[in-house]
Amino acid sequence: MSSSAADIRTDNIGRAIVLTLITIGVFGVQDAVSKILVQTYSPFQITMMRYWGFAAFSLLLVMRQAPLRQAFSSRVPMLQVLRGMLLMADIWFFGLALRTVPLGELQAITVVYPLLVTLFAIPILGEKVGIFRFAAVGVGFAGALVIVRPGGLPLDWGVGFALASATFYAIYIVITRKVSQFDSAATSMTYTATVGLVLSAAVGVFFWQPMGWSDFLLVVVIMVTTCAGHGVMVFALSMAPASVVQPFNYFSLPWAILLSAVVFGHWIDPISLLGATIIAGAGLVVMARERRKRVPVVADPTLPGQE
Repeated sequence: MSSSAADIRTDNIGRAIVLTLITIGVFGVQDAVSKILVQTYSPFQITMMRYWGFAAFSLLLVMRQAPLRQAFSSRVPMLQVLRGMLLMADIWFFGLALRTVPLGELQAITVVYPLLVTLFAIPILGEKVGIFRFAAVGVGFAGALVIVRPGGLPLDWGVGFALASATFYAIYIVITRKVSQFDSAATSMTYTATVGLVLSAAVGVFFWQPMGWSDFLLVVVIMVTTCAGHGVMVFALSMAPASVVQPFNYFSLPWAILLSAVVFGHWIDPISLLGATIIAGAGLVVMARERRKRVPVVADPTLPGQE
């Protein structure tokens, strides 16, 4: 490779990292706006309205590459439908957790998902996990216990919803790895958008409440940030592999802590911050080991609830 080609590749990776950080910033704003709305409206209604924008964006993106009929052609349709259901469950539980759990602590809990991916990949994908990665997973879960310790974050339904969100998202990631062996990214995106649109509407319509214009504008902000975040991330992934930009998703943690303080006046306590740091460190170790062992990393490095 010539030096000029190497420089271009380096520049592209740098730009991909910057775009990833911008994406995380956009998704953080989305979470803050969502937290405001779910205090008044059902998370199921907000999710349904948000999916109107997300599905339109995803399907338009797919149609630029291939006809929808062709994109719906899957070798594993049942797994694709399951993926869509898992992702919807993740978003629903994340929205329910937003009602009571501060943004910083919520983000700290949900970033356990790479550790859960490591565990679920064993029975679903047949991956072999060595003692080093098992130890990192154990350390990460210890960090989660630090956050919900006695005197820390109250152990209530909100924490349970946050853990459920991370769990469903981790299974979604593992299933995505599996279907990527059979279907294209366009097919996976088509099923994700369609299943999510149908499922969110089928449930959300039963939780509908009339909405004032000011709140509707906040929903529009969520739609715009969803589409913008995914659009920027797609652009970032065209410049660098997912395995390169994946670790920078942990920027979501300090960003969520800052937004929680600025928007809601809540600062994470120092001990919970230590627990969050332990989780993030363990997750980075797992990612590094997976990259070293060439474990496939799906090109979807967003965090739970932000898909």
